[in-house]
Amino acid sequence: MFWKVLIVLLISMVPLIELRGAIPVAVGMDLGLPEWAVLIIAIIGNIIPVPLIYFFARKVLEWGSKCKWKTFKKFCVFCLKKGEKGGQKLLKKTGKFGTYFALFLFVAIPIPGTGAWTGTLAASILKLDFKKTMIAIIAGVLVAGFIMLAISLGLFKVLFGG
Repeated sequence: MFWKVLIVLLISMVPLIELRGAIPVAVGMDLGLPEWAVLIIAIIGNIIPVPLIYFFARKVLEWGSKCKWKTFKKFCVFCLKKGEKGGQKLLKKTGKFGTYFALFLFVAIPIPGTGAWTGTLAASILKLDFKKTMIAIIAGVLVAGFIMLAISLGLFKVLFGG
């Protein structure tokens, strides 16, 4: 049982995969965990890295933008510039309150490239309020988790009966 929980937890912590991949994997592999447990474990795993990303992502990118290794430096500068540009554009369109709602939607809609990692990275680059960011990200992860569980259960029932 411990290893099954650990599998779901670790997959949900992986950038870009997150609970969007952990839930379908857990349902598809039929790990023997109840659906509610899969959902809770995946949500927890997806949220664990969020504070670390928020507090350290911008610092790592700023440090990397001064790095001697040119490829890494270019990547960090690109991320900072792109994040700042996109963030300022978003702030202009949505205002401060709308930004958090947009962040929530960005995380909640389970499509490739969206999720807690990307949303938190954007919030870190924009220097958004930590508490409001956490609320938006957690709410988004909850919604995405329910959507992914519903899709996974429906898809596997259609494909494999049951």
